[in-house]
Amino acid sequence: MSTVQVRYIVNDVDTAIAFYTTQLGFHEDMHPAPIFAMLSRGDLRLVLSAPSGPNTGGGSTLADGRAPEPGGWNRFAVQVDDITTKIAQLRQAGVQFRGDIIEGTGGRQAIIEDPSGNPIELFQPTRPEARLSGG
Repeated sequence: MSTVQVRYIVNDVDTAIAFYTTQLGFHEDMHPAPIFAMLSRGDLRLVLSAPSGPNTGGGSTLADGRAPEPGGWNRFAVQVDDITTKIAQLRQAGVQFRGDIIEGTGGRQAIIEDPSGNPIELFQPTRPEARLSGG
């Protein structure tokens, strides 16, 4: 059961579902409307919403006229056992990267983009305390 929920605004929910399930091992939990879906991977629930008109859910245009859009730099991380191998698989699949591997204090990381340009961090811990339990 998921204990953390993240919402991403995506351009096309069906394309995003295919990306997350095929490339990153997410499970489709529900997809009741073309502009909305819930996916899960371990403790993470990923809610996907397409930009939509006012009062239509998480992708709603705000009262001041601002509309949700994909992108930015805030992200969630997916732990991988071998970042080099995973990067090769994702590059082969045509996934967009934001640079190369970054050697951090707790591990190695790389940032990929979903089909709408939302960032996802691939994270390979190099210290035991940086590991996710069950990850």
